[in-house]
Amino acid sequence: MSTVWNAILSPGMFSESFMINTWISGTIVAVISGIIGFFVVLRGSAFVAHALPKGGFAGAAGAALLGVNTVIGLALFSVGGALSIGWLSRRGRHDVVTALILTFLLGTGDLFLNLHDVYAPEIYSLLFGEVLGVSGVEIVDTAVLGILCVAALVILYRPLMLASVMSEGAEARGIRVRQIEMCFLVIVGLATAITVPIVGALLTFSLMIAPAAAASYVTHHPMRAVGMSVAIAVVTVWISILVSYDTGLPVGFFVAAIATAAYGLARGWRNLRSRGRLSARDRQKLSEQTS
Repeated sequence: MSTVWNAILSPGMFSESFMINTWISGTIVAVISGIIGFFVVLRGSAFVAHALPKGGFAGAAGAALLGVNTVIGLALFSVGGALSIGWLSRRGRHDVVTALILTFLLGTGDLFLNLHDVYAPEIYSLLFGEVLGVSGVEIVDTAVLGILCVAALVILYRPLMLASVMSEGAEARGIRVRQIEMCFLVIVGLATAITVPIVGALLTFSLMIAPAAAASYVTHHPMRAVGMSVAIAVVTVWISILVSYDTGLPVGFFVAAIATAAYGLARGWRNLRSRGRLSARDRQKLSEQTS
């Protein structure tokens, strides 16, 4: 048994400083993604969660062109993209506006990269993440922004829930649905700025959507769904880091694969449970007819 554990838990996995940073940053990102992902799935805003990380990538490319911190450009473009989607959606279709913002930001990022004389590895890492190379300063920045996002969601929880489930009822109760939506988009933009440097622009979507979607198939209770979403996201990141460290393969592949598998298992379990309930009802009807 000890031989098996020694093979799985390679030396240095929990003692090397860079691995400690990896575990901490990965856990923070997973918790934030699980919480915010619940509201993204509830509101049907998955396309927005897909578009904003790409916009953040463009901002990071622009920051590298100007010679400033790429995280600043990442945050500015993510939040700016979120506000643009919210503002332009007032008089247009939400999906069309999101698609246009996405293509514009991707084109802008391509322009910035072509204007840059050197293809910066730091920009490339934002596509796929760099969870094994997180510094102590980045952990502090991630934790601070994460606390701000979670605190904002706690403050907006009740009106955001009502606006997400019954927008007309929320307006009847005096809740400013449009303002709530804009605030939520800003939170998603900030969350994007947190998660992209760790798991990458191409994988933020899977970590933010798949665990929350899987939780929605298991329970409809909001708080339980949030807790389960966080748990699935954390386990996904932990297993991905462990297997990546042992195999040397990219963390992002395992994050996407495990998150997708969790979604598939949850959906399959929900279907089996529904069939079980239907068969129980059929048996009950049959017994009532024969009695």
